[in-house]
Amino acid sequence: CPGGGLLHSYLLGLIILLASIICALCALVYVSMQGTISNPGPRKSLPKILYTRLLLYFPEFIWAVVGAVWVSDNSVQCEKTVINGVIGTVIASWIIIIFTVIGVVIVFDPLGGKKTFYLPDGVSRNLESSQSGQLLYNVKSSATRVWEKRIRLLCCCIVQDDDHRVAFTSIAELFRSYFSDTDLVPSDIAAGLILLHQEQDKMENCPKEPEEVLCHSPSSLVTDDLDVELENAAHYMLFAAAAYGWPYYVYTNPYTALCKLNGDCCRNRPTDSEITGGDRHNFHFGSILKITGLQYRDFIHISFHNKIYEIPFFVALDHKKEAIVVAVRGTLLCSQDILTDLSADCEDLTLEEVLENGFVHKGITQAANYIYRKLINDGILNQAFTIAPEYKLVIVGHSLGGGTASILAIMLRNSFPMLRCYAFSPPGGLLSKSLADYTKHFIVSVIVGKDLVARLSMPNMEDLKRRIVRIVANCNRPKYQILLRGCWYEVFGGDPDDFPTELDGRNQDALTQPLLAEESLMVHRSPSYNALEEEPHLNSPPQYPHLYLPGKIIHVVEECSSRRLCSSDIKYTARWSNETVFSSILISPKMITDHMPDVVLKALNSLSQEHGSCLSCQTREYSPSAV
Repeated sequence: CPGGGLLHSYLLGLIILLASIICALCALVYVSMQGTISNPGPRKSLPKILYTRLLLYFPEFIWAVVGAVWVSDNSVQCEKTVINGVIGTVIASWIIIIFTVIGVVIVFDPLGGKKTFYLPDGVSRNLESSQSGQLLYNVKSSATRVWEKRIRLLCCCIVQDDDHRVAFTSIAELFRSYFSDTDLVPSDIAAGLILLHQEQDKMENCPKEPEEVLCHSPSSLVTDDLDVELENAAHYMLFAAAAYGWPYYVYTNPYTALCKLNGDCCRNRPTDSEITGGDRHNFHFGSILKITGLQYRDFIHISFHNKIYEIPFFVALDHKKEAIVVAVRGTLLCSQDILTDLSADCEDLTLEEVLENGFVHKGITQAANYIYRKLINDGILNQAFTIAPEYKLVIVGHSLGGGTASILAIMLRNSFPMLRCYAFSPPGGLLSKSLADYTKHFIVSVIVGKDLVARLSMPNMEDLKRRIVRIVANCNRPKYQILLRGCWYEVFGGDPDDFPTELDGRNQDALTQPLLAEESLMVHRSPSYNALEEEPHLNSPPQYPHLYLPGKIIHVVEECSSRRLCSSDIKYTARWSNETVFSSILISPKMITDHMPDVVLKALNSLSQEHGSCLSCQTREYSPSAV
């Protein structure tokens, strides 16, 4: 056909080029499978093959441009099916090129070997101290700028003001400090998490002492009845879940939510003066009405305003419990909430005549300050207590909302001595020990299972990093075997793999010494590497202060589940626990799902219903008529 020679030449050249690329990729895969994570010797030829593949990128790009020009040439008069086939190959070539560029941008580390200069304070190289200090400062500044650019790129969709710029710098410093002394890639971390999960499962299956928990409620100025608190928690979790608005309602009612919201959301709503922030089509408020079962006149104030350190909340009258409820929204998948969560620096929170030197999570504290100013300065609480002066004040929230509610309760405690706070799945790194002990009089935290967020704190993250480094350094199997077997174990279960390690066959004295493999994975004499030694430096202050969960802690654990298909019959048990139970991150497929608000609400409803049925059984058994 006219012009067919051009298309024939393009396809022939493309086949030759793709064959070369496939050969390079096969070589990359084969060499990558050699050795272990901590033994890169068998992979020493990998950089040459990688650069060969990247060099092929240039003719690939040029040929894709040529193909796009030729296929769009009007002089080509071939059959439509032939033209469409060539257009498909051109599009596929451009897709490959785009994904190659994205992969290079994501994987490439502009710092490169500069990480080897990271040193703890007081350690110097064979340089003049001033030169060494200046070099270390320059490297740290470069690393901070790199992380700041990455965060700005991820948050490019939001308007960036002074608060955002300060948050970007603070979070970049945090990431730079955390990742500065490791040389792990994402697949190394995935392999480490898989090994840790299997090691954890093996330890759980072994006979051991019962988990150290409190078998009774801690002393409190208020009721210490676990059943009463579970019933209250199940009731107030509805408000914490409702604060998420329409995303939660649609998630829990995927088939009927939109129809119901479209049907009656616009009928009744508070006046515009009682609502802050946008709520297009009234979906948020309609969802809150559906979830809580309240009437529109029961709401004092609703805020959908969302910005970094400023999160949505609502104030409503709960006539069933005779309470004024302040419900704070948790984290949604938006940049503002994530930045608030990641602003994990500590700042002081000193309460007059109560505590000294109380440390709190910086980002969550600023969010609590915002709500505190709205409640007090704008007279929202005064308006609520004017309507219902005999009601008590209850503050609730889930996740980020639970942490914000806890700190807000601390701020309001002096003005409202009888207030109660229910924090559902709050972040673990929230309060210093003195503040955490103080809040046991008026805050109840509810944690389900192996919830990751409730165990998230910088010391716990440092501990997780050290555990990952040690376990991947000790395992002498190739990474691909760890990942493949681990995926099979996570999906289909079975017995945990008993991977041989470099520790096998070594004498007991050698087990306490760091391995050479660990030194290759962590920069020489870095803080995390020193932490792997048997005797830590007792005189050196911790890099991050220890922060804890707020208040008394109810730990809800899955007891057993039905093995029948299509069955969700899960039984839960609850008990009083303490902060030491959450001092380590547990790896589990449920570490994320246990945090979800619908799972928390389901567990609390199950426990509350079980308690109610037990009470009714006891009432019938011992009633005078039965006797």
